[in-house]
Amino acid sequence: MTGPPRDAVTGSWPLPDIHEDGDTIVAPATPPGRGGVGVVRISGPASRHIAGAIIGAVPAPRRASFARFLDAEGEAIDAGIAILFAGPASFTGEDVLELQGHGGPAVIDRLVRRAIELGARLARPGEFSERAFLNDKIDLAQAEAVADLIAAGSAQAARAAMRSLEGEFSGEVRELIEELTGLRIYVEAAIDFPDEDVEFLGSPEVAGRMADIDARFARIGRAAGQGRLLRDGLAVVIAGRPNAGKSSLLNALAGYDAAIVTPIPGTTRDVLRERIHIDGLPVHVIDTAGLRETEDLVEGEGVRRARGEIARADLILYVIDAVLPPAAEELSAALAELPAGVPVLQVWNKADLVTGTVPEGDCPLPEEGSGLALLGVSATTGAGLDGLRQRIKQHAGYEQAGEGAWSARSRHVDALRRAADHVARAKRRLEQRSAFELVAEELRLGQRALGEITGEVTSDDLLGRIFADFCIGK
Repeated sequence: MTGPPRDAVTGSWPLPDIHEDGDTIVAPATPPGRGGVGVVRISGPASRHIAGAIIGAVPAPRRASFARFLDAEGEAIDAGIAILFAGPASFTGEDVLELQGHGGPAVIDRLVRRAIELGARLARPGEFSERAFLNDKIDLAQAEAVADLIAAGSAQAARAAMRSLEGEFSGEVRELIEELTGLRIYVEAAIDFPDEDVEFLGSPEVAGRMADIDARFARIGRAAGQGRLLRDGLAVVIAGRPNAGKSSLLNALAGYDAAIVTPIPGTTRDVLRERIHIDGLPVHVIDTAGLRETEDLVEGEGVRRARGEIARADLILYVIDAVLPPAAEELSAALAELPAGVPVLQVWNKADLVTGTVPEGDCPLPEEGSGLALLGVSATTGAGLDGLRQRIKQHAGYEQAGEGAWSARSRHVDALRRAADHVARAKRRLEQRSAFELVAEELRLGQRALGEITGEVTSDDLLGRIFADFCIGK
């Protein structure tokens, strides 16, 4: 181990002026609780001072060293591995010290407290990743991919997050920005020659550039849309009259008895939530109380909550008892009460007990692939459930994630949409051969929207919202 000499008078290791050079932060990097290994991470200018005080020397960079971790009186807190990552060649771009010891809560707490005594402060959620972003080690999309990788609920989501973390998504966005920049330069050069700009901007080269940009927007939009689905999933609400088999359908989709099922109408009085995966697509299935007028205060509150979930759904599975179906007028009235902007799939349950046709105008039970509006299933036997899963995927526009999907968030998809809108307006003005200054301005605004994805254009408020969702210690 090497490092700066101790102070000749006090015998302590030199402490940098952290108020001038920036704060040093500390946090556990492993989850709370007991475990075989616990990691404490320290980042900032005081990292070497803290290393010298806790382990008696500054480790050689990127070399694992076994050491005893000492408190202020020289008593051993723990023994383990110390590794120093010297800035700027570290995750945060600063000096980073990792102390890898035993995973007991008391041990981790004492190490963190000792680092705070030596000049560090407790890190905010996501502050290590935030410093990596601010020090140009990663861009904002990659920083978000760190959190998405940690939170990934399926192998497909983890692969998509890893591709974003490695920079695939950011690289595609930057290439699109470069294409917009090239076209914008072309437009602005034409503005300088007003006698020739109409012919200049109507040339095949400009049309070809615009076509390339449109194709790239479409490709990135598809991949980002799939990534958003992998990350956020789909909210599917099971609704319908009491005793239609809603809770049985939830249990059948979940694969176990998540909800209580009885023949008594009104058994489900609160919202029940289960998370399932359909070929990697996260689906938040929400079972709700049966929709009916009631004077029971508890059931009435359940119905109110059910309608609230229905209004927020991405898809409603409206379950109908195929054995005792409602009259056509009653069914039409019930469907008319559902929110107009939410797609509805009619699920005729207990289809195994119906011979020949589904009552309701003698509409036959639909076969696989017959459309989105109507489907016959049996929550008891499982008949039709594979078809239901396929319909849910079709509604979401989900394709089983391949090599092209990246981890993406709603803000990424929104930024892509806004950028595409600006470019579409620029294209229309080009076709009209007028207001070429506005064409250049629309292209600039499109570039700015894309810059929000990688963080080239951002605000402190946005950074605060993004990193607040991270784990402490990451």
